[in-house]
Amino acid sequence: MATISIGKAWEEAVAFVAREAALLFPVALLFVALPGLILQEMTPPQLAEWMIDPKRTGLPDIPPGFALASLLGVVLIWFGSLTLFALALRPGISVGEALRLGLARLPVLLGTALLAMFLLAALVLASIVVAVLLGLIAPPLGNAAGALLGILVGGVALFASIRLMLLNPAVIDGNQGVIQSLRHAWALTRGCAWRLLGFIMLLTIVSAIASMAAQTIFGAIAGLVGGPGAAQLVGGIAAAAVSTVIQVYMLVMLSRIYRQASAG
Repeated sequence: MATISIGKAWEEAVAFVAREAALLFPVALLFVALPGLILQEMTPPQLAEWMIDPKRTGLPDIPPGFALASLLGVVLIWFGSLTLFALALRPGISVGEALRLGLARLPVLLGTALLAMFLLAALVLASIVVAVLLGLIAPPLGNAAGALLGILVGGVALFASIRLMLLNPAVIDGNQGVIQSLRHAWALTRGCAWRLLGFIMLLTIVSAIASMAAQTIFGAIAGLVGGPGAAQLVGGIAAAAVSTVIQVYMLVMLSRIYRQASAG
């Protein structure tokens, strides 16, 4: 069972970021913040509204190139996160070496994502089949089973995401393949899943509040000068910058937690 200390990880992360900020933040801005901001600006307004309230209307028309651009953006962000983990886990490594290592290990991370999505899709399909079969027997039973199975699938997905929270550092720090990396990351979080869940929930709340505040304040100032268009752009940039800073600290903390779990 892994023994981890969130407080110790935070102290080490603060010291490391203060010492290596000149390496970490340019990589984070270029490979994490910028792709996310571009995708945000590319998202059609109808799709953004649907993502906020998917029950209001059906899925809107999506431009042909948007799905491909989204996929490329996600891959670029994953590459950036691997590079940041390389910088955090291997003190003294240069940015060029970290970029090459991140690129070399990116196929393994993509493979784990594809395998996880395949397993989740299989679970969803099995749940749909069970709900449909029960609905043929008794419609109320099928509806109830569908709701319960939906909650079950969501719970399984959340639990798996927490148990695999150390997957990225495990991938970048080793030379294992897809299955071995998944097993290693799963084993590292044995006994500390609830603490990791609390950690990630706290950071998510802090990031959301800070990003919203930055977007509101800087967007309002820009709106007074340049109108609604400037408000949206400047507000988005401010929110992305704040979110990136928090993400850097989170990734460095995860690298420290990974070291603690590996030692345990």
